[in-house]
Amino acid sequence: MKAFNVNGVIYTTMDYYFSKTVSTSYDEAIRRTTEALQSEGFGVISEIKMHDKLKEKLNVEFKKYTILGACNPPFAYKALQAEDKIGTMLPCNVLVIEQAPGEIEIAAVNPIASMMAITNPALGEIAQLVTDKLQRVIATL
Repeated sequence: MKAFNVNGVIYTTMDYYFSKTVSTSYDEAIRRTTEALQSEGFGVISEIKMHDKLKEKLNVEFKKYTILGACNPPFAYKALQAEDKIGTMLPCNVLVIEQAPGEIEIAAVNPIASMMAITNPALGEIAQLVTDKLQRVIATL
């Protein structure tokens, strides 16, 4: 947890993501990450290759950077029942970033940190369960 001072008020935050760096190819990292997500009940419902989009839209070069939109339907449904605007934070994003050739960072959003912005106690348990699952995904890579 981190603390910061804004105009004399102390705020605390949690890291908004957790990550791990693996030594493998970029494509293999995406495959392994997708499989690890599936083993925890997530499906990848979107895949955005930011490096391709940035090249297409801005004609700039960027490192290989893919956003995997992961969804665990039972937990998404529970969260939507508790808070119908939670869809602004769905799906759970998992990044696959080539930091250097053969050095791939996989990072996942921390749902607990995300839920701190919402004052709905019903989301706390769901956020903890999803966080546990995403942490296991990262740990298995």
